[in-house]
Amino acid sequence: MKKEILFVLLNGFADWEGAYIAPSLSCGVEPGSKSKYVVKTVSLTKDPAVSCGGFKVLPDYEIGDIPVDYAGVVLVGGMGWLTPEAEAVVALVKDAIANNKLVAGICNASVFLGMHGFLNRVNHTSNGLDYLKNYAGANYTGESRYKNEPAVRDANIVTANGFSALEFCREILYALEADTPKKIEKSYRMNKTGVWEASEAE
Repeated sequence: MKKEILFVLLNGFADWEGAYIAPSLSCGVEPGSKSKYVVKTVSLTKDPAVSCGGFKVLPDYEIGDIPVDYAGVVLVGGMGWLTPEAEAVVALVKDAIANNKLVAGICNASVFLGMHGFLNRVNHTSNGLDYLKNYAGANYTGESRYKNEPAVRDANIVTANGFSALEFCREILYALEADTPKKIEKSYRMNKTGVWEASEAE
């Protein structure tokens, strides 16, 4: 049975930040690959979550109705993570970390993780250290663990800046062992360069 990866979408979520990850998990890292996971969407209510580009997503779950056997959480960025409404997601992140499940946050979702102290003991990145410190506030004390890189994976926690959706995807695929390193890197290269690479015989 495939394991569920929860994509948390708040209103105004950034369309592109989960766009590479979801099909790689649901359909396989490359055409014809086997998939271990299924993507489910979560929002604060069962009402449609509207992206910053205008796409409407009807969530599979509302935040208070999530099954316990999910395999990971992907927080898709957007300005909603800087609002009080986002506090409803804290308990989910705490549960995922406590149970050694994937927690991934990009752009302002990484700021949300910093805001609640989740990044203080792991290597991480965001939209710049000054940006992170300014918006995360006093609960963020992990400056010494900050890495000025597009995406960072430390154990089960993955962070990225908002311009690094592909790097974010790659690190999540590694964290979840979604396929072989060779196929993960090939998928990354093709999406990054736009150059198709023919499949090799195994």
